[in-house]
Amino acid sequence: MARKPYPSDLSDAQWELIKPHIPPERWGGRTRSVEMREVLNGIFYLLRNGCAWRAIPHDLPNWGTCRHYFDRFSRDGTWTLIHELLRDRVRDRVLHRNPEPSAAVVDSQSVKTTEKGGSRALMPARKSRAASGI
Repeated sequence: MARKPYPSDLSDAQWELIKPHIPPERWGGRTRSVEMREVLNGIFYLLRNGCAWRAIPHDLPNWGTCRHYFDRFSRDGTWTLIHELLRDRVRDRVLHRNPEPSAAVVDSQSVKTTEKGGSRALMPARKSRAASGI
């Protein structure tokens, strides 16, 4: 990398872990003109800073290229694969636990309990006859 790194950039060790799971170029298509590591750095910059796609710095790949690969990886399951790989690695090596969780906790404040909701779920306000002058 010839540019100054951002805090959201992948380290060499992180890239070596993720690199084998990035889909190869599509057969019969154009050859890639961008480095996939830089594309991921652009996506991670956006996610870490919460900026708009068009606000990705100009020393990273074009925002359209980053968006294209983000959407493609969302559709083809690449993000899910990487997430599962990293989750299993953290649970196994850092937490010294079985990679598959054995239990889950559900916060009752966040769980939908009924299908009823929105403005229909609220009771209509009573109209005061004294206030209306009737």
